[in-house]
Order: sequence, then structure tokens, then C-alpha cells
Amino acid sequence: MNTNQQRGFFFNVDWIMVFIYLALCTIGWLNIHSAAFDEKHPYFMDTATNYGKQFLYIMVGILVGIIILLLETRFFSTLAPVFYGITMLLLMAVLVVGRNVGGNQAWISLGGGFRLQPSEFAKFSTCLLLARYLSGTNVRVAETKSFLIAASIIVFPMFLIMLQPDAGSTLVFSTLLFVLYREGVSPYFLILEGLFITLFVLTLKLNNLTFIVGGLILLAALIILLFRRNRKLIRVIMLGLAICVAFVFSVKFIYTSILKPHQKVRIDIVLGITKDIKGKGYNVNQSKIAIGSGKMWGRGYMQGTQTKYSFVPEQSTDFIFCTVGEEWGFAGSIVVLGLYLFLVLRIIRIAERQRSPFSRIYAYGVASVIFFHVIINIGMTIGVVPSIGIPLPLISYGGSSLLSFTIMIFVLIKLDSNRMGMIYA
Repeated sequence: MNTNQQRGFFFNVDWIMVFIYLALCTIGWLNIHSAAFDEKHPYFMDTATNYGKQFLYIMVGILVGIIILLLETRFFSTLAPVFYGITMLLLMAVLVVGRNVGGNQAWISLGGGFRLQPSEFAKFSTCLLLARYLSGTNVRVAETKSFLIAASIIVFPMFLIMLQPDAGSTLVFSTLLFVLYREGVSPYFLILEGLFITLFVLTLKLNNLTFIVGGLILLAALIILLFRRNRKLIRVIMLGLAICVAFVFSVKFIYTSILKPHQKVRIDIVLGITKDIKGKGYNVNQSKIAIGSGKMWGRGYMQGTQTKYSFVPEQSTDFIFCTVGEEWGFAGSIVVLGLYLFLVLRIIRIAERQRSPFSRIYAYGVASVIFFHVIINIGMTIGVVPSIGIPLPLISYGGSSLLSFTIMIFVLIKLDSNRMGMIYA
């Protein structure tokens, strides 16, 4: 490595990204301390508590980040298949030796109260391998063969995680469709994905297949009438209609035969089909009360009654945002949301300034995963999406989650720091 390359490490690191990372980790640590405070263990760094363990995870994360910045850039592209293979083996192993927590067999016990969740690291390795494949020579994702291989890279971990079963982590991988779209996949796939979500909700909410199918046929007929001279579009519309109708008829089967009872109840509560604020809807209802009680400026650090008296279960993990809302109020919530928005936009900006297709594709994968986590997690706490149990990046308690996002972000920072010298595919 020459002098210019050595200087590049110090001068090209995106310190804004590093600052946002540290800010979110600190916010998470403080809120975990408030949510899980134990008077017998008041110290922030007491590893007998969740906030003490989180501090340890943050320190390990910073160390891992520094090590990543010291590695050669080619290391990540070259070993992408190895990382992917290891995480897939761990996903298989967790089905055999994993520990069941909350109905999901998703953790491997490491002893001493520490656990490893392979699905968190699978997000990183999938983004990395997807970037490695799509940046390859003569790979055109718009072509059927390339699209199917790219889709297989995404779908394989989804299948293994669904067996745990962990619907939340499974759905995270679906957001990588945006990466394929950025690289040239037809926008029809995004439209179809949006239609599937809409049809799933309408089918369950209205419970009237004749009305929904009739509406789809009428909509298709109107589009064909408007664009009757475009034969290619008409064929696409007809194919899309057939797929959507088949999906509508499959919703009941998916709902009754594939989804678990607790998943069905959560969906029913969000859609207003069932109201159970003292049972399955208790978490979300208490979360909304906590957030609403914070008003503009919040109750103050460690002054939240919902937090202090543990009215909201899982308040340091999946529902950590309600602690922010109650104690920091609307103003504090906006600051946290602003940091996430700035983070995602910064990653997109980094993606677009890359000379290497590998770095650009990987960056979009990271942006997609983080964006999905933030939207779904906060949506859970305010009751607009079903509670599917995914963490708030860098803020929720958990070593696997924090280390996974740390690796994703610092690998991106490393790739970006060497963007001027990185022109290989």
C-alpha cells in the first residue's frame, strides 16, 4: 500500500456516517437504560443488565468497525460467497440446535446469557453476495437467467428463516427487490408487489372474493380500453390480472394454513377485524398510550410511567420507540426519525457516487434493509402495521442486531473510502 492509499484511509472516511452511527447507538443505550432500569444495578455499564450488555455490544461494534476499516477493500467482494455460505449453514443449524424464544427457534446459545441470531447476519451476507453477482461481467438483471439467479440469492435465506418461523425477518429480504429495480428490473415487479400487499389487506378486510375479483377485471378492462393499441401492454395487463386473481384466491389458504395463530391475531387487530386490547393487542395499545403521553417535549428521561412500571412488554427491544416517544416526546421522536432519514439519504448519496458497481449495489441493499426496519418497527409501535418483531436499527437491545448493522454500515464506509481507486466490478 502506497502513501496516498494510506492517507486515503484517514481522509476519505465518511465521518458523517460514523457520527450518525454513534448517535443512534448512544440514543439506543440511553433508552435501554431507561426501559430496563434496575435499582439493584444502577450503573450504565453493569453487564448483569441489558443496558450493561448493550454497552459491551457497542464497544465490540466499534472495535469491529475499526477492523473493517483496516481491511483491504477487495476482501469483501472476494469472500462474499464464503460469508453467504457460512450464514446459510448457521440458518440451517439453528433449526436443529437453536433456542426457542417467543415462538421462534432463531437463536443459538453461546453461554453466559449471550445468544447469536443468524438471520441478522444473513441480511449482510445476502446484500454482499447480491452485489457480487449483479456486478459481474455480462450479468443483466433484466434478463430472465440473471434475474432468477439474483432472486434465488434473496429467496434461499427467506425460506430458511421462514422455517424458524420468523415472518418479520423473512419480509426484510423482500425489500431487496428495490435493489433489482435500481439495476434494471422492470417496474412492473414493484407494482405487482404493491398490488399483492393491497389485495392481501382487501381480501381479509372485505372478505368478499366476488367483489374484489370483479374490481380487478373492471380495472384491467379500463386500462386495456385506454391503451388498446399497445399490444405488449395489453399482454402484460392480462398476465398481471391472472396472477392477481390467483393470489386473491390463495390469500385464505395462506391466512388459515401458513400463518401462525398469533400472526393472524396481530393482522386482525391492525385491520380492525378484531379488537383485543387486553390480550393480543395489549402491547400495541400500551405503546400508543406511551407515545401519546409524551406530547411535545416528553415526560423526561427515566420519568415515563409506561416505561417505569413496565406496562409495555419488550420495551427495550421491539417496542423501544415508545420509550423515545414517552420520555422525549414528539420533538425527540422527530430527532430520531430525522437521523434515520439522514442516514438512508446519505447511503443513497454514497451509492450514487461510487465508481464500482459492486459498491453501488451493496449500498442500495444496505439502504433498503435499514429503511424497511425503521418503517416497520415504528409502524408496529403506533399500530399501523402488524407486530412482526423486527428491531429498530442500532437502538433496540440485542447484540446480533447491533453487530449486524455495524458490519453493514462500516463495510459501506470502507468501500466508499476507497471509491476513487475501486473500479473493478
